[in-house]
Amino acid sequence: MIVPVLLFALGLVCLIKGGDWFVDGASGVARRFHIPELLIGATIVSIGTTLPEVMVSTTSAVLGHGEIAYGNAIGSIICNTSLIAALTIAIRPGKVDAKSLKMPILFFFAAAIIYCLVAYCIGYFSRWVGIVMLALFVAYIVLSTLQMKKEPAQQEEKSEEVPAPLWKELLLLVVGAVLIAVGADLLVDNGTLIAQTLGVPESVIALTFVALGTSLPELVTAITSLVKGHSGLSLGNVVGANLFNLVLVSGISVTVSPFAVPTSATIAGQNASLVLEIPLMLFVMLFMTIPALTKKKLYRFQGIALLAIYAAFCIFQFTL
Repeated sequence: MIVPVLLFALGLVCLIKGGDWFVDGASGVARRFHIPELLIGATIVSIGTTLPEVMVSTTSAVLGHGEIAYGNAIGSIICNTSLIAALTIAIRPGKVDAKSLKMPILFFFAAAIIYCLVAYCIGYFSRWVGIVMLALFVAYIVLSTLQMKKEPAQQEEKSEEVPAPLWKELLLLVVGAVLIAVGADLLVDNGTLIAQTLGVPESVIALTFVALGTSLPELVTAITSLVKGHSGLSLGNVVGANLFNLVLVSGISVTVSPFAVPTSATIAGQNASLVLEIPLMLFVMLFMTIPALTKKKLYRFQGIALLAIYAAFCIFQFTL
């Protein structure tokens, strides 16, 4: 039991560090070839921060562990909202920029409607569902880029930092990609072993430990933003990450290897995913975003309530 736990932790470290290096390398190469900063932020960096979830879910689906692929996406959204965003809101509540949140929130709930229709009416995520999700991802990136281009350009400070050599940027890119692949493999294999040893469904491990592990980049961003006094940055990062979990993470894993809605965990004879996990995912997002859009403000009680919900959710998962 000790060895799988240590390898699971090693997988998390590889994922996080690999994602960090991949983003640094990709951004450096893109700037070197004069790709606009706008496009770098909207594509390379955004995708880079969700690479842990993408690789874990895709690897799980390919290896036949659809429960981990499914649970990781939903669990990451619940974790991002009711733990990471909740900490930010509880510590530093206040006004938010509702305008910048409208598009990602709209796309999130559009994707969530499609996700729910498939889960409740069909019960099987086919390759076509994945393609539709990826199409939503592309549409979001394009519209976000166009929207940012229309906004007045902010004066950027000229960096006096000397660019890294091209070989170093390429090395970061390659090593980062390798670490992400290795980390995802370690996480999935050993997460499965831990689940079997504990006698709990794979979906429970995915919804809790795997989801929290792959959400660590967002947690680090939230803490850093709080320390620097930029709590709005953390909220935007969480909303964007939640959207990417549905359209990119689920989109790629389903397109590569379709899977059915997990049925191993039940509540009163009903599928736990359909009566608890998906409804909770929608509820915590609505609970966080409605005041942000209508009142343009977030309140401390929201953060405290979301943290309590996440604690109850984790406890309940291991008592099913």
